[in-house]
Amino acid sequence: MFKAILINKDETDYHANLTQLDKSQLPLGDVTIKVSYSSLNYKDGLAISGKGPVVRQFPMVPGIDLVGTVIDSQSKQYKSDDQVLLNGWGVGEKHWGGLAQIARLNSQWLIPLPVKLSPKDSMAIGTAGYTAMLAVIALEKNGVTKDKGKILVTGANGGVGSFSIAILAKLGYDVVASTGRLEESHYLKALGANEIIDRNELSQLGKPLQKERWAAAIDSVGSQTLANICASTMYGGTVAACGLAQGMDFPSSVAPFILRGITLTGIDSVMRPYADRIAAWERLADIIDQSLLAKISHEITLDHVIPTIEQLMAGKIRGRIVVDVNR
Repeated sequence: MFKAILINKDETDYHANLTQLDKSQLPLGDVTIKVSYSSLNYKDGLAISGKGPVVRQFPMVPGIDLVGTVIDSQSKQYKSDDQVLLNGWGVGEKHWGGLAQIARLNSQWLIPLPVKLSPKDSMAIGTAGYTAMLAVIALEKNGVTKDKGKILVTGANGGVGSFSIAILAKLGYDVVASTGRLEESHYLKALGANEIIDRNELSQLGKPLQKERWAAAIDSVGSQTLANICASTMYGGTVAACGLAQGMDFPSSVAPFILRGITLTGIDSVMRPYADRIAAWERLADIIDQSLLAKISHEITLDHVIPTIEQLMAGKIRGRIVVDVNR
């Protein structure tokens, strides 16, 4: 038997509970893992709270991130005692995920844990840091260099925003952080932001073309905010879109793309090819240090996941939440 968060749904009720499961209940997969740590992401919040149609089948163990040790493998790629890492691939949505002490997965979804990272550190980074790194790589590939100008990061107090600020600052970029919690300015400056703006500057209806303010942006908000970001991006700039906290719509025009030649690039972290995952995690292992993780993350136990989700969905969580599933 092992502990897990389990989501169930019937005609009248949607509920998530901490429960005991038997290994015989595990889904199909060619690698079985003793999970060390998982984490909480916005998508996990949607799944556990039922506030978004994230879970595709029931019952479901949520958790889009996990790290652990292989205890049984039918895969040639992994053997017992290998330490492995997973982000995305529909785990926690269509296939049982990481908020459990045991997981059974498809080996093609896994990557080896980078040697420079401990299991706990990898989950302090998690999908949020991995997504942020993919966004930074996209900006780099599109020619965004330190001398081009300021880089905007929205949703700055969240996991993706926090890591985007920290990574960009470590690489020498001039970072502007947009947040709805100006009282957290000291935290954002500690991560490396040079300027803090109120998210209301970007969330309201704006003109199709506005004053050029930044050379590039990483946006986890979407909707009107993304439209205003594009309208305010400098000639030839790039905007990396990786979230939709404000909404899935995009009330923009073609003006910034045609008249200023900007690029809007989408950042998918779920189905990313193996080589991209390895490259992103190797960069993270080189850039991220313990002092940064101490600022960005804090740890909870599996017992505290469901109460913490309420705070997460209310926007009261700063940075990253690591879940020790065995404590």
